[in-house]
Amino acid sequence: MTQMSAAALDARKRQLIARLAELDTRLHGIEDELLSHQTKDWEELATEREHDEVLTSMGEGGKEEIRMIHAALARISEGDYGLCVTCGDEISPERLDVLPATPFCRNCAQ
Repeated sequence: MTQMSAAALDARKRQLIARLAELDTRLHGIEDELLSHQTKDWEELATEREHDEVLTSMGEGGKEEIRMIHAALARISEGDYGLCVTCGDEISPERLDVLPATPFCRNCAQ
């Protein structure tokens, strides 16, 4: 069981939910951008396709972060948040400050 206080868990949960909202807004913006341009000019089309590849990559990264956040929220609900899913050791508060959705302690993440 995690040593984190109920207040600390609640703060982490709020932080994760706020990040979900940010990602949702960003992903909708990316989707809108991808759908917004369909030029007929070949040079502009090539530039748009390069831009689209970058946006798609950003979107995939955002989707992966969303999956990680949902998993972290599930661990909070189950009482396992802050514990490494590999070794069971407590994840340091400093690591959770930087990567609040991480399921791994520093040693297992390497």
